[in-house]
Amino acid sequence: MSLNIQVLVVDDYATMRRIIRNLLTQIGFTKIDEAADGAEALAKLRASTFGLVISDWNMEPMTGLQLLKEVRADVRLKGTPFIMVTAESKTENVVAAKEAGVNNYIVKPFNADTLKKKIESVIGALG
Repeated sequence: MSLNIQVLVVDDYATMRRIIRNLLTQIGFTKIDEAADGAEALAKLRASTFGLVISDWNMEPMTGLQLLKEVRADVRLKGTPFIMVTAESKTENVVAAKEAGVNNYIVKPFNADTLKKKIESVIGALG
């Protein structure tokens, strides 16, 4: 899988979006878009083609889990690789995300190396 894919970073906290964008840039991704909430993310996903979604769990008004369920329910989007980011590693959250079809899960804080490993586990080797 190429570093050329378009990545959508979804987080209601601008600082976190910037941190993830910077990590993705360090890894080598160049096509990075952002959404401030699940509704904006869905609109962008439906309007364009993304090879990966990295979404925060805790967002208003639509949570990352709700966004994931919407993506998986959409015929055109359901195959989109989806990584959930959260500050909490509660077992029930991991289970709920897995049941909803998440591809992987990453707990904050994390570095570029951890993010790269998570992405490679979902879309294959990079570079």
